[in-house]
Amino acid sequence: MNCWYYTWKCFIIFEKILNKLDLLFIHIRILDLVDIFLVGVLLFTFYKLLKGTAAVNILLGVIAVFVLWKITFALKMEMLSDILGAFFSVGIIALIVIFQPEIRQFLLELGNPGFLAKYNVKFKSLNKFFRYKIDLDIDPIVKACQRMSEIKQGALIVITRENELLQYVQTGELINSDINATLIENIFFKNSPLHDGAMIITGNKIKAAGCILPITKKKVSHHAGLRHRAAIGITEISDAIAIVVSEETGKISFSVRGEIRYGIQPATLQQKLVLELGLSGENQKN
Repeated sequence: MNCWYYTWKCFIIFEKILNKLDLLFIHIRILDLVDIFLVGVLLFTFYKLLKGTAAVNILLGVIAVFVLWKITFALKMEMLSDILGAFFSVGIIALIVIFQPEIRQFLLELGNPGFLAKYNVKFKSLNKFFRYKIDLDIDPIVKACQRMSEIKQGALIVITRENELLQYVQTGELINSDINATLIENIFFKNSPLHDGAMIITGNKIKAAGCILPITKKKVSHHAGLRHRAAIGITEISDAIAIVVSEETGKISFSVRGEIRYGIQPATLQQKLVLELGLSGENQKN
């Protein structure tokens, strides 16, 4: 609260300074400063979303053309200005077409309750209000991941929350079985026909296995395999949680909100699942 209070005080002081300087040709209100601040936050968020993708270069190219258009307009270079102006007359439609995947991802994240947490904006009361609690026994999942980690058996497990990912469930084989550690291990056994795809868990049910997930487009560690990229991809576009067991190293990774943490211990995995799923001690079996 102190940070917002002092920021507001700075806006008031800045406005008083402008009034004293009697800058009549530029009348700036506090709401104008708030407007500039919010636009800056929006552009910075959009940049973070595009960072690491080819769309950043496209965005910089659009900005360069826009600046050139303004320069030619100011210098009254009518022919070139008209050409560039015609380009920007349909600029909104062009931007929607060019940045369609990024805009879709941004809107998906904006509607995600974890959006504030991802960008380090902490409103505790708001986060508690939006926190989605589910009844899930995570012990079989953690045990299966620990065993598969020990024998270097690759796996990709997705735990859904509000978004049940039905469009991806349909790409695999429907199972609709209770969660069982042995069943999870058998599905990801190397000779199993379903071991290459992802397992999707909803509530206390294994909904499907062998599912095909979207792959992230952003740059990731060169150590990351296809399972890791799919884990990041599905958590970028949904509120799901993804767990990866590496087939090469046996290490466990945990992905949420488009971010991934490599090489965590089973105990850490259990703690993260409890935190993200809003589970209480009653949901865990000792």
